Amino acid sequence: MNEFDFDAPVERRGTGSYKWDTTADGVLPMWVADMDFKTAPIIIDALRRRVDHGVFGYTSVPEGYYEAVDSWFSRRHGYHVARRSIIYVPGVVPAISAIIKALVKPGEGVIVQTPVYNCFFSSIRNNDCITVENPLRRTDCGKGMFTYEIDFDDLETKASVPANRLLLLCNPHNPAGRVWSRDELSRIAEICRRNNVVIVSDEIHCELTMPGFDFVSMATVTDEAIICSSPSKAFNTAGLQIANIIANDPAQRALIDKAVNINEVCDVNPFGITGLIAAYNHGEPWLKALVAYLHDNYRLTRDFFAHHLPELPLARLEATYLVWIDISACHCDGDTLEKLLAKHDGILINSGTMYGDRNYIRLNIATRRALLTDGLHRLAAGLRSLLDRQ
Repeated sequence: MNEFDFDAPVERRGTGSYKWDTTADGVLPMWVADMDFKTAPIIIDALRRRVDHGVFGYTSVPEGYYEAVDSWFSRRHGYHVARRSIIYVPGVVPAISAIIKALVKPGEGVIVQTPVYNCFFSSIRNNDCITVENPLRRTDCGKGMFTYEIDFDDLETKASVPANRLLLLCNPHNPAGRVWSRDELSRIAEICRRNNVVIVSDEIHCELTMPGFDFVSMATVTDEAIICSSPSKAFNTAGLQIANIIANDPAQRALIDKAVNINEVCDVNPFGITGLIAAYNHGEPWLKALVAYLHDNYRLTRDFFAHHLPELPLARLEATYLVWIDISACHCDGDTLEKLLAKHDGILINSGTMYGDRNYIRLNIATRRALLTDGLHRLAAGLRSLLDRQ
């Protein structure tokens, strides 16, 4: 028997949950990217000991923090993280915003591979920079599945423009579910190196790679890349607010550190530090069980769509717990569908519009199986009614 029970009910309403407490009663939230599972017991125990201490003053980051980060990425992903390369911040989004502020001037371009995580767009816009799209190319996998590939010719064209200074890479990709291969990452690195484009790789979902796929960090392809990482997605600890920028180049790192301070995101709280150390030193058994559970949830979702909604293809999920669904057959854009499903079927999903494509929706499957099954039937009821009108 699995020692970790991901089927155990956890009441999240009334806890200040952004996912649950901003959603109307009776509506099942399967949208924002956090999980409905308690975090690893080893993290809870470490946090409890920290609470029992009872003093929560200004906090310095101990040497054990840097050792835990280096040990985790050396052990799991094959690269050494030097202490001097780490800049800690409250989250990956503040990290990305600070990096753009540091390395891209207002009016210059940041390349993104759309559809992509919505905060990429806002981080670029908030720094008065220009979003430059390198659209991913959709390819069929058969059996109602599809995936995405990088358009390298278009990337070369966009990267060759001198004003386009930085590429924001999402690896694993949200919402497309891709884990980029070493060959793909090598081609990206070659194009960017040739055109003096800085690579910033958001690798927050790297631990949530599905069986049969291997995550490759851009850090193992080129040490010139800047890596953004956090245990928050893997261990469901976003509220602890801890993340790391890994920048090997001293000049870039100094500029980023300055921008982190300008943005006033240079301080982290003691619980984030404690949680990260516990996760990275002792969290692997729980994480392994979690990924297996999420993979079973994905297979359930895939099979459900194949049986009940064969008109709607799914992106093959290689990583994350976010399923990307083509709703073109509904003849209804994502924004409209999001409202209809919440109002009439009691389920809240994400419209694809926020990621750059209105013909899709995104479904969060990181919940206990009973809720997932309930959500899939609610989703099918709403989608089936639209499809049957066509």
